Amino acid sequence: MNWLSITAEMGAEDAELFSDALLASGAISVDIQDPLAGTENEQAIFNEPGEACGKIWDIARVTALFEQGVDHAKLVEASAISAGLDYVPDYVLGEVMEQDWVRLTQSQFAPIRISGRLWVTPSWRDCPEQGAVNLVLDPGLAFGTGSHPTTRLCLEWLDGHLKGGETLLDYGCGSGILAIAAMKLGASMSLGIDIDPQAIIASRQNALQNEVECGFFLPEEAPGGRYDIVIANILTNPLKLLAPILAAYSKSWIVLSGILERQAEDVLRIYSEWFEMEKPVTSEGWACLSGKRKG
Repeated sequence: MNWLSITAEMGAEDAELFSDALLASGAISVDIQDPLAGTENEQAIFNEPGEACGKIWDIARVTALFEQGVDHAKLVEASAISAGLDYVPDYVLGEVMEQDWVRLTQSQFAPIRISGRLWVTPSWRDCPEQGAVNLVLDPGLAFGTGSHPTTRLCLEWLDGHLKGGETLLDYGCGSGILAIAAMKLGASMSLGIDIDPQAIIASRQNALQNEVECGFFLPEEAPGGRYDIVIANILTNPLKLLAPILAAYSKSWIVLSGILERQAEDVLRIYSEWFEMEKPVTSEGWACLSGKRKG
């Protein structure tokens, strides 16, 4: 079986939203790349230890794979509307041979350096640094592979703040990456909650793959209690609505991401009722907020 590829170029900020909409529309795989990569205009950056490695560009190329026979015109238009774009991007159709699909998909995912000691590595690749704290994580049905700025920001916070022995709750755990990372960085216990049953399945599989013990639950099955750190990498509106619940779970720290930079002040104001909020940390237009409980 061959696969239909749809490729479009657009502003990098729109590309994130459009790629999510394509996945929700049934894409088998979505890749975002710098269209100038490999040219003299490439804006690749290699950050110092403690910073996430990545690329900075203004225009992004989005390529999605679908089964043959889909109505590509309607699909692209619907995805643009779902992403909140005020235009329908131009696109180019292509075809990917069946035997190339796995190799193409795997080539999109290389080891990601989060900090001087923390890496996220697909299971088919070796960690580039011996002795590093390595999160073995494969792309799957759940959000959170370490490639998105919001996930990297949360991982950087954990790497910089965990001292050892803390308890952690990851609310909206996705792939389980943050709860798993916390255990590998020294937490004594971590749990994850998500409304998506597929996320719970993926998180449990990822915990087994990383040889750590974490509990992952649907909201109605989750245990109660309070935790040293509550971390939530979801979206701004849910973070606002869930503020009293997340605050009640936290004994000490709150860490929030999935927030656009321009939305950070609204979220800060809400959580300031319970926490001494720190200055936002930002990356590629996204913000991570953290604060310590008052009193």
